[in-house]
This record gives sequence, C-alpha cells and structure tokens, in this order.
Amino acid sequence: MTAKTTAAQPLPAEIWERLKSGNERFVSGESQHPNQDAARRNSLTESQHPIAAIFGCSDSRLAAEIIFDVGLGDIFVVRTAGQVTDDAVLGSLEFSVSELKVPLIVVLGHDSCGAVTAAVQATESGVTPTGFVRSLVERITPSVLAAQRAGITGVNETVEEHVKQTAHRIVDHSRVLHDAVAEGRTAVMGVTYRLSEGRADVVTSIGEV
Repeated sequence: MTAKTTAAQPLPAEIWERLKSGNERFVSGESQHPNQDAARRNSLTESQHPIAAIFGCSDSRLAAEIIFDVGLGDIFVVRTAGQVTDDAVLGSLEFSVSELKVPLIVVLGHDSCGAVTAAVQATESGVTPTGFVRSLVERITPSVLAAQRAGITGVNETVEEHVKQTAHRIVDHSRVLHDAVAEGRTAVMGVTYRLSEGRADVVTSIGEV
C-alpha cells in the first residue's frame, strides 16, 4: 500500500460534503457509481490517495463504497463487527493518516446493530457470549454503560452513543491520531446509518470540520 502526496490537501469539511453528496444520491436512487471502470482500476496500480478513511461495522448492509457512492481508490475502509477497536484497527487508521494523508476519518455505525444489541443484552442479563464474540461484547460494553448513565436504553440510541465513544476512543488511544487532530491535519466524525432510509447522519465530530 503506497500513497501519492499532493500539493493541496482538501479540508475535512470538503471531504465530508463530497461523501454527503454521494449519500444523498444513494438515498434518492440516483447513484453515479464513479471510479468503478477499468481505466480507474488501471490508474491505481502504482499508488493510492483515498479522500477519507471509513471505520465501520462489518454488517453486510453497511457497504461504505455503496452508501457514499464512491469507487476504487476513493476511501480506505476498516471494518469490524460493531466497529470495535483493537491494535489492528488503530494501526490501520494510523497508516491511513500518516502514510495516505487522509484528512478525515469517519466512524460509521448503524441502527439495529447486532453487536451492540448483544452487548446491551449481556449487560442486562449478566450473561456474556462464548468464544471470541465475548471479546466484541466486552469492548462495546463501556459504550453501553455510558448510554445507560445518560438514561439511554434503546439499541439505536445506544449505537449513537457507541459511535461517539468510539470516535473519541481512537483519538485518545492513538498518539498518531491525537496529534493529527490537534495539528489540524485530520478530523474525526461519528456517523450513524439508517438502514431503512439509507441516510448517513453526523452524531459527533472531533477537530476542525
């Protein structure tokens, strides 16, 4: 994975407007499917310069390139169930910022999230899943507890809280991301996706957006 430097770095707000416009096209059924042809594929063999990093849930209904109507080389995507962070996730996001120079990281959650639902149920029942699913639930539980302290009990509202908590967590836990945000080189946005509508809504932002 290599990056190509550019003279003029777009602002995070400009990148979000591009992603937002793509999402609006998707919602209205007018997707353009840009940068998905052979010419685009061939142009990316030597380098990549994505406009943003998307850290989202692995859910099959949440394909970032589709919901934001972008194509090959446009976004650097990291996905785990429930957008749970670990060393590999943080390393991937640090790579996107330090090597690929992305000016925007989007933390992308969605309603009816199965991983968040499992964490809510485990918190309420005191019974956690077995296997490595347990690790997912344990990493989401702090967000569930934060939501409960705020009087939030519904899954979809808890998803929003988890997106907010995750956005702040990646900045707090990574010196590379923290410094990039502090220096104005990168911003982080928390976004939730509505499955029935196809709409992506901002719920939090960190840095200059």
